[in-house]
Amino acid sequence: MLRFDENRHGPLKDVRVLDLSRLVAGNMVTHVLADQGADVIKIEHPRKGDDLRSWRVEGHEVYWKVYGRNKRSMALDIRGDEGRDILLRLVETADVLVENFVPGTLERWGLGPEILHDRNPGLVILRISGWGQTGPYRERPGFGTLVEAMSGYAHLNGYPDRPPVLPPLAMADMVAGLYGASAVLSALRVVDGRRSGGQVIDLSLFEPIFSFIGAEAAQYRLTGEPSLRAGNQSTHTAPRNVYACSDGRYVALSGSMQSMAERIFVTIGRPDLIEDPRFRTNDDRVANRDELDRIIGAFIATRTQDENLRIFESEGVTVGPVCSIADLVDHPFVRGREVLVELEDEDMGTFPMHNIIPRMSRTPGGFRRPAPGIGEHTAEILAELAEAGRPLKKGASA
Repeated sequence: MLRFDENRHGPLKDVRVLDLSRLVAGNMVTHVLADQGADVIKIEHPRKGDDLRSWRVEGHEVYWKVYGRNKRSMALDIRGDEGRDILLRLVETADVLVENFVPGTLERWGLGPEILHDRNPGLVILRISGWGQTGPYRERPGFGTLVEAMSGYAHLNGYPDRPPVLPPLAMADMVAGLYGASAVLSALRVVDGRRSGGQVIDLSLFEPIFSFIGAEAAQYRLTGEPSLRAGNQSTHTAPRNVYACSDGRYVALSGSMQSMAERIFVTIGRPDLIEDPRFRTNDDRVANRDELDRIIGAFIATRTQDENLRIFESEGVTVGPVCSIADLVDHPFVRGREVLVELEDEDMGTFPMHNIIPRMSRTPGGFRRPAPGIGEHTAEILAELAEAGRPLKKGASA
C-alpha cells in the first residue's frame, strides 16, 4: 500500500490551477496537472460540490476518489458578490483557470476573461464547452454522449448489421481532457518564455473526438461514401480482429505490416497464403478480410487462449488477450509495471487506482493527497490569501 505524501513534488510544483469545472473533461485536465505536482484548487458549490461526486458505487465516490486525487477543495459560491471577490483574489495568485460552463455564463457573473486578465494578465484560461465558444451551437449545453454521436464516432463503432454503439465510458470528455492539459502546458510555456501574457484556450468536446476519426473526411471526398461499421475489423488493414478461442476466451490479433501478415500465415501453417492473390497485398487482404478471418479464426478456435498466445508469441506475432478488469488486477504485466496501485483510503482501507502517467525520470509526479471532501481546504486557502497580502473585504466569507 502506498501512502500519500504532501512532500512529493512534480515538475509543475510551482503552478497553481483554479478548477471551476464539473464532471469529467475539466477534472481530467486538472487530474493530469495535479498528478504532475500542480496545486489544483477545486472550487466547489458549498452544498452539492462537483457533480462527479454523485457517480457512486456501493455508496463510495469512486470516480471522485480517482480524479479528485492530489487536489484541494474550496467551498465557494462564485455567483454571489462575496464568492466572486474571493475568486478574483485567488486569480491574482494563479497561473491557470479551468471552467466548463455554457459559453457566456462567466460573463453574466462578472467573471469573463477581460475581468480575469485585468486582475492577472498572465492567466491561462481554459474554457471547455460542448460545441466551442463560437459557432451556431455555442449556447447549447453539450455532454460527451451528444458529441460522441454527432462526431461520426458512434457511426463507425459497432457492427454493420446492428445500431451504432456509443462508448461505455466518458470517451469524449477524456480525450478533450488530454487535449486540454496539453494546451495548458503549451500556453504556460509561452508565459514562461515571456513572449506574451496569458490567453484564452477555446476547447470543445466535439473537435477532439472528431480528430480521432482520422482521415474519414478525405476518404469520403475520394469515394463519395462514408465508412461503414466493421465490428472489430479494420477498413484499412487486415488481418485485424478479435477471435474466439476454444475455452470461451478471446485473443486480438493484428497484421498491419506486410511482414507481420506473412508471419501470421506461416504461424497458422498456411505459407501458401503469402502468394494467394486474395491476400498478397494489404489492399487484397482488406478486400477479402471476411474470408481471411474465417481461415485465421478456424486455427484459433481449436486452441485455448493460453495455447494461442504461446504459439503466436513464440513466432513474434502481434497478439494479445482480451482482458476484463478481473483479469487485469492480478495480471503479471499490471503488477510488474505497477500500472495499478493501492493507496490508503479512509473509507475502504485501501483503494486501487491507476498510477501516475507518464513517468518522468528526474521530476516524477506523485500521490500527495487523497481526493478532498467538499470545502476541506477552504480555511487553509483563505489563510494563504491573507498571508499573500490579499485578505478578504471586511465581513466577507467563503
